[in-house]
Amino acid sequence: MRVVIQRVSEASVNVHGEGKSSIQQGLLIFLGIEESDGSQDVSWLSKKIAQLRIFSDEKGLMNRSILDIQGEVIVVSQFTLHAKTKKGNRPSYINSARSEQAIPLYEEFVKVLGEEIGKAVQTGEFRANMQVSLCNDGPVTIIIDTKNKE
Repeated sequence: MRVVIQRVSEASVNVHGEGKSSIQQGLLIFLGIEESDGSQDVSWLSKKIAQLRIFSDEKGLMNRSILDIQGEVIVVSQFTLHAKTKKGNRPSYINSARSEQAIPLYEEFVKVLGEEIGKAVQTGEFRANMQVSLCNDGPVTIIIDTKNKE
């Protein structure tokens, strides 16, 4: 699993011109699932995100987690995070999981992350054309890949 995490002061997702989700301070998470992903990736990544200290404390240092600030989260599926661009100019998505595998893992990730942070996680709509708006706070953007735990 690969995620792009953005610390936001606000974010929203529209589908077909209608509001699907919106949050104030928290995290907007773009989630890409590949064929080799499984429940162990969900568990590790959910715990990592819940404990990731990227919010400022009273001294302005990034010492607080989403748990500490009781922030909100939106998770948006994004298979393009696994794009391969080595050959030619058209990206290949061959490693991205197919819907029959990706949807259950996406739903499991949303559920487990919600359990980790102690509140419901908002979502986009799987396989929909979404318009995502955000105000990146900082800016702070973190990329995590469960296959490359740096």
